[in-house]
Amino acid sequence: MTDLSSLQSALGIEFDDIRILQQSLVHRSYINENPDYPLASNERLEFLGDAVLGFLVAEYLYRSFPELSEGQLTQLRSSVVRMESLARIARGLNLGEYLYLGKGEESSGGRQRQLILADSLEAVIGAVFLDAGLSVTGELVLRLVQQEIDNAIAQKISKDFKSRLQEVAQRRWQLTPVYRTIAALGPDHAKQFVVEAIVGENALGKGTGRNKQAAEQEAARLALQSLGEEV
Repeated sequence: MTDLSSLQSALGIEFDDIRILQQSLVHRSYINENPDYPLASNERLEFLGDAVLGFLVAEYLYRSFPELSEGQLTQLRSSVVRMESLARIARGLNLGEYLYLGKGEESSGGRQRQLILADSLEAVIGAVFLDAGLSVTGELVLRLVQQEIDNAIAQKISKDFKSRLQEVAQRRWQLTPVYRTIAALGPDHAKQFVVEAIVGENALGKGTGRNKQAAEQEAARLALQSLGEEV
């Protein structure tokens, strides 16, 4: 059996049943070439992990962003749990080096293939859920996806609010909003930026966020709110 102690350390979890973690790393190509292997492939765990991941991310977003609509929450969740995001997280855990792959899959670069990495991460999440329960899995998932959530907020939701504010400002006054950073608070590892959304000479909203883009989206949202627009 592959030594999985370093993977457990990276996850911050010590499994009671190490075999379920091992199974989460077994790609079907390995079973195809080793039909007598005592463990099944990770596909059923992937199925479970996908559902658990989706639920935990959805619950977190629902509780954390009460101002967002159903459509915006769906967009945000999709960005967080998409293949590219999960593969990026898996690479951060060096998950590829622990995978059981068939020789053909191995030789074709399977350890770095996005789909395999994303599916395997979901399988690992499924394994954690079965071994340690929902609470522990929730803590792990939120730790793993927090940066992806921050990125999605900055890149997708912020674009929505800023685009809407620009449309409103141009329709009402033929002006384009500008964003001014007025403060950067706290230590480098936990800095909070404060940004104003300004239209003409009027500061319409002041937002705070972990980065400038997130602060701008919050400022735009508050500006829209101050103008009587639905947000």
